[in-house]
Amino acid sequence: MDTSGIRQEPVDKWILQPIKTFINKSSTSGIILFSSAFLAILLSNSPWSTQFHHIWEHEFSVGYDQFIIKKSLHHWINDGLMAVFFFVVGLELKREIISGELNEPKKAILPLAGAAGGMLFPAIIYFVLNRNGEAAGGWGIPMATDIAFALGVLYLLGDRVPLSLKVFLTALAIADDLGAVLVIAFFYTSEIDVNSLLMAGGLLLVLIFSNWIGVRNTIYYAIFGIGGVWLFFLLSGVHATIAAVLAAFTIPATTKISETDYVKKIQALLGRFKNADPNDKPTVTEEQLEILESVREISKKALTPLQRLEHSMHPLVAYLIMPIFALSNAGVELHSDIAEQITSPVAIGIFLGLLIGKFLGVTGIVLLLIRMKIAQLPDGMNRIHLAGAGLLAGIGFTMSLFVSGLAFTDEKLITQAKLGILCASIVASFAGYFIIKAASARHKGKTL
Repeated sequence: MDTSGIRQEPVDKWILQPIKTFINKSSTSGIILFSSAFLAILLSNSPWSTQFHHIWEHEFSVGYDQFIIKKSLHHWINDGLMAVFFFVVGLELKREIISGELNEPKKAILPLAGAAGGMLFPAIIYFVLNRNGEAAGGWGIPMATDIAFALGVLYLLGDRVPLSLKVFLTALAIADDLGAVLVIAFFYTSEIDVNSLLMAGGLLLVLIFSNWIGVRNTIYYAIFGIGGVWLFFLLSGVHATIAAVLAAFTIPATTKISETDYVKKIQALLGRFKNADPNDKPTVTEEQLEILESVREISKKALTPLQRLEHSMHPLVAYLIMPIFALSNAGVELHSDIAEQITSPVAIGIFLGLLIGKFLGVTGIVLLLIRMKIAQLPDGMNRIHLAGAGLLAGIGFTMSLFVSGLAFTDEKLITQAKLGILCASIVASFAGYFIIKAASARHKGKTL
């Protein structure tokens, strides 16, 4: 943003601007996420390990009289804070379907097919190695891609990466998130309370009707979406994060003023502001205030509620919710039997599923579609870029950790799953980074 002509106060120069610059870097969220996971592992193997794990066991209650929900802090994070994460995922999905890379079959076929292959192959690899007992239920763990982490690694390469690769990986990860949501909804749901589910469905219909008649107040949707739909999903047995995605799809995605009319009105208001009599004082005049308020109202109408919410909530999710989730879920105690845990069928299944399964699924399906002349790689991308994207898709991390908490109740299996996820995510990060770096350096502008 151009700040010339804007007076910079000391707090702007020394505090706000550096923080804003740090946050606006695309790789920052991935760095913070990884740092939170590293801190969780460090604390889990420190003299304060017991106290650290006990923090997440504290119980909190919400409600009144006999209507009380009591859960541990860990559950509130996974069922509550992560619902906000999935709400933003839902907003991103709707935006991509309406006007992004998933809005036309020609543009959507590669990321959708890549995401499908990248979910099927890891599940098969895992299930081959874990066919029996509770461990068999973990097949959904290596299916997920961590969009923030994957894009954070990609953006570390800066301008050396073609824009088409960034768009492809973003669309792939978002489509992958949709698949993960469906897997959670259909395969990791406990016993269902039909009455609560019907209440949630009724409130969803209210939100859809509200959208149709033109209600655009985001607080209104928050009250019905979080206070109603999310709560009844939580009580129904269907995982509450699904409610967040469904509620996000009810948020209006249209503007109240066209681009042409917006430009005309803003130009007229700027003309009025220019001609208004200044008072040469720190405060503006009543006339100037009225004009500025009109600019703000018209600018608000030129934005969709969906994009306003997505833009405003993204920092909250990226820099607070996901790091808190990583801190509360990534902690692994490394005991003397670490070699046995890391070579267990669960850990190996997840490691190979994320690293090999994702790579084979994404690149294999995409190359098959290209060979069959059904689709072609986006301009600026080559097959080495594709291979790097397939590896970065193997960064499961947040989503995989989340699914592991749904799939297993045995702490031993959860620990093995975490080890597999962390090892695969680290290897996939470095391998994807260096392959894409080499591809961009040696094959820039060429198609292999």
